[in-house]
This record gives sequence, C-alpha cells and structure tokens, in this order.
Amino acid sequence: AFAAELVRLKVDVISTNADLSTHAARQATTTIPIVAVVGFPVESGFVKSLARPGGNITGVAVLADVLSMKRLELLKDLLPRLTRVAVLWDPVTHERQPKQVEAAARTLGLQVQILRAQTPEELVPAFEAAARARAEALLVLVSPMFLGNRPTFVSLAARHRIPAMYDRQYWVESGGLVSYGPSAEEQWKLVTGQIDKILKGAQPANLPVQQPTRFELVINLKTARALGMTIPPALLQRADHVIE
Repeated sequence: AFAAELVRLKVDVISTNADLSTHAARQATTTIPIVAVVGFPVESGFVKSLARPGGNITGVAVLADVLSMKRLELLKDLLPRLTRVAVLWDPVTHERQPKQVEAAARTLGLQVQILRAQTPEELVPAFEAAARARAEALLVLVSPMFLGNRPTFVSLAARHRIPAMYDRQYWVESGGLVSYGPSAEEQWKLVTGQIDKILKGAQPANLPVQQPTRFELVINLKTARALGMTIPPALLQRADHVIE
C-alpha cells in the first residue's frame, strides 16, 4: 500500500531497505527509479548484474553471505571452545543466508542449528529451541523483522544467557553483545550518492550496484559482564567501537 501511494504521488525516486520493501516497490512500478539496500540483488531477481542492473532498480548490496564466515570466525575468537551455534533465520529473507552459514560452519568445524522465526511470536519458541539444543552461541541473520524487535532479542538472549552475534551496530547499542557488518554511515552515503546521480539524470539501469568497503566490529562490555563473560583482549583491540 505504501509503495502504491508513492507511485500515485509521482515521486522521483523510491528508496527501499531489504527484500520485502524492494519487492513491493518493484510490483508497484517499473518506471520510477528504485534505490535498494538488499543482500543479494542478482539472486533475488532485482537486477541483471551488479555492473549493469538493466532495469529501474540499483542500490547497495550488503554482502550478507560473504559476512557469514567472518561472523562465525569472530564467535570462535570470542568463545575459543565454541562447537554449537544456533542460527536464527527469517524465511521471508533469501535462503542463501542459512546455506552460506552452513557452508562456513563446515569449514570452521562448527555444528549449526537453523531455527526459523517469521513473526515476533515465533521468537520465544526459537530461543527455547536453542536452549534445549544447548547452543553455546547464537548467530542472528539479517531480517527487517528481527531488527524491528531488538528489545525482544536482547531480553531473550539475557534470559537464556546466550552470547549473540548480530549484523549491525544498532543491535549492540540496544544491549546486544557483539555485531559485525557494514558501516551504516558508509551504507547510507552510498545510497544517497545513487539517489543524487539519479536526480541529476542518471538511469538506474546503467548505475552499478555499490558494495560497502568499511566493516565494523562493535562490542558491548556491559552486556558481556551481565553474561559473566570476559572478552579476549585481542578481540577488544580489533573492535571499532566498544560500549562500556
């Protein structure tokens, strides 16, 4: 409904964040330029290629699959004896996310349990399933629904005393333990740069999809203390931001 309203208003550009809003915008218009932030622009069918999108959509690819290995590696650095990781996935998002995590886990010698949660009501059962499986850590995959329910996640992680890895600094600022992902500042500069070019006459079909180059490790020491954890000094030294 929001996408249809924007089309009726004849806006010059639509900006979207994640798959659901991008799908909605694409269904609403094939002519108004769309600048999208998504994990897999090609695989999700939004563009023909990163170099030449070929339609009315361009934007930023946030490398959701490439980062899976790095997040698991950081969890192992955080918990050297780590063997079992629960992975929380919203099946509304691309299935490539959990598949990449499973592949990365095999390389790192970790056991992973994929848990699905598509609605806020499914979060409590998912955490309970992780606890029953004696998961030693939790990896939260990228999802707008997850991001919109940060307080619930933080509360459940604290209740079950499970160290959790997230994708963005927003989580850690809300009380999450640790995050690793693209710099939000850089991401939105890339988005606004694309919008600026379109408003000056560029066609999205010819505007290459941008990819972030800055990635940030953020750690919340207050949350670590509440979990009875000591963050390894080497990991603290690597952190871009530490919340005291």
